[in-house]
Amino acid sequence: SRLARFSIDALHAARATLIHPDKPEMGCVQIRVGFHSGPVVSNVVGTRNPRYCLFGDTMNTASRMEANSEALRIHCSAAAAKLVQRHDPSLALIPRGRIPIKGKGKMTTFWVHSSADAPAGGMLSRIESGGSADSEAQHEVGSIPERRPTAASLIQSASASERRPTASASSNARAVSATSVA
Repeated sequence: SRLARFSIDALHAARATLIHPDKPEMGCVQIRVGFHSGPVVSNVVGTRNPRYCLFGDTMNTASRMEANSEALRIHCSAAAAKLVQRHDPSLALIPRGRIPIKGKGKMTTFWVHSSADAPAGGMLSRIESGGSADSEAQHEVGSIPERRPTAASLIQSASASERRPTASASSNARAVSATSVA
């Protein structure tokens, strides 16, 4: 949840940062953010300019979450959404559904929002037991939503189907990836 809060703060900072102070018409910095949680291996790489690096499928998946995100949005995997749900239920998670992720196949992913950033009209679906994962469009048109799987059940089934055996790892970490899209 700290990573999700950090990502939200980073989006707020980007929205408040002009691309060029003398040319406000250029607008503000736009970033996209993605994160994932899982095992990683770490090491210091290099001799002249040593750098601490993280390696593994978790890092690759975090990078894919960012690459499949949109400007000024936070995108996360089901594994990360499950942790966000457990540690900070005040954050709203919108099921994005199963999307194709390069090198991973189809993955269930989520958009992350703070309750303050939630669109008007209660369009966000928090991940709760028994709650519904209705689409934003259904809320917008005011129709009665059809019965769909809950966001919690989507996370649970995605977490089970996306578990793969991994090489030994030195830690279990959350990885984040952010890119400027301006």
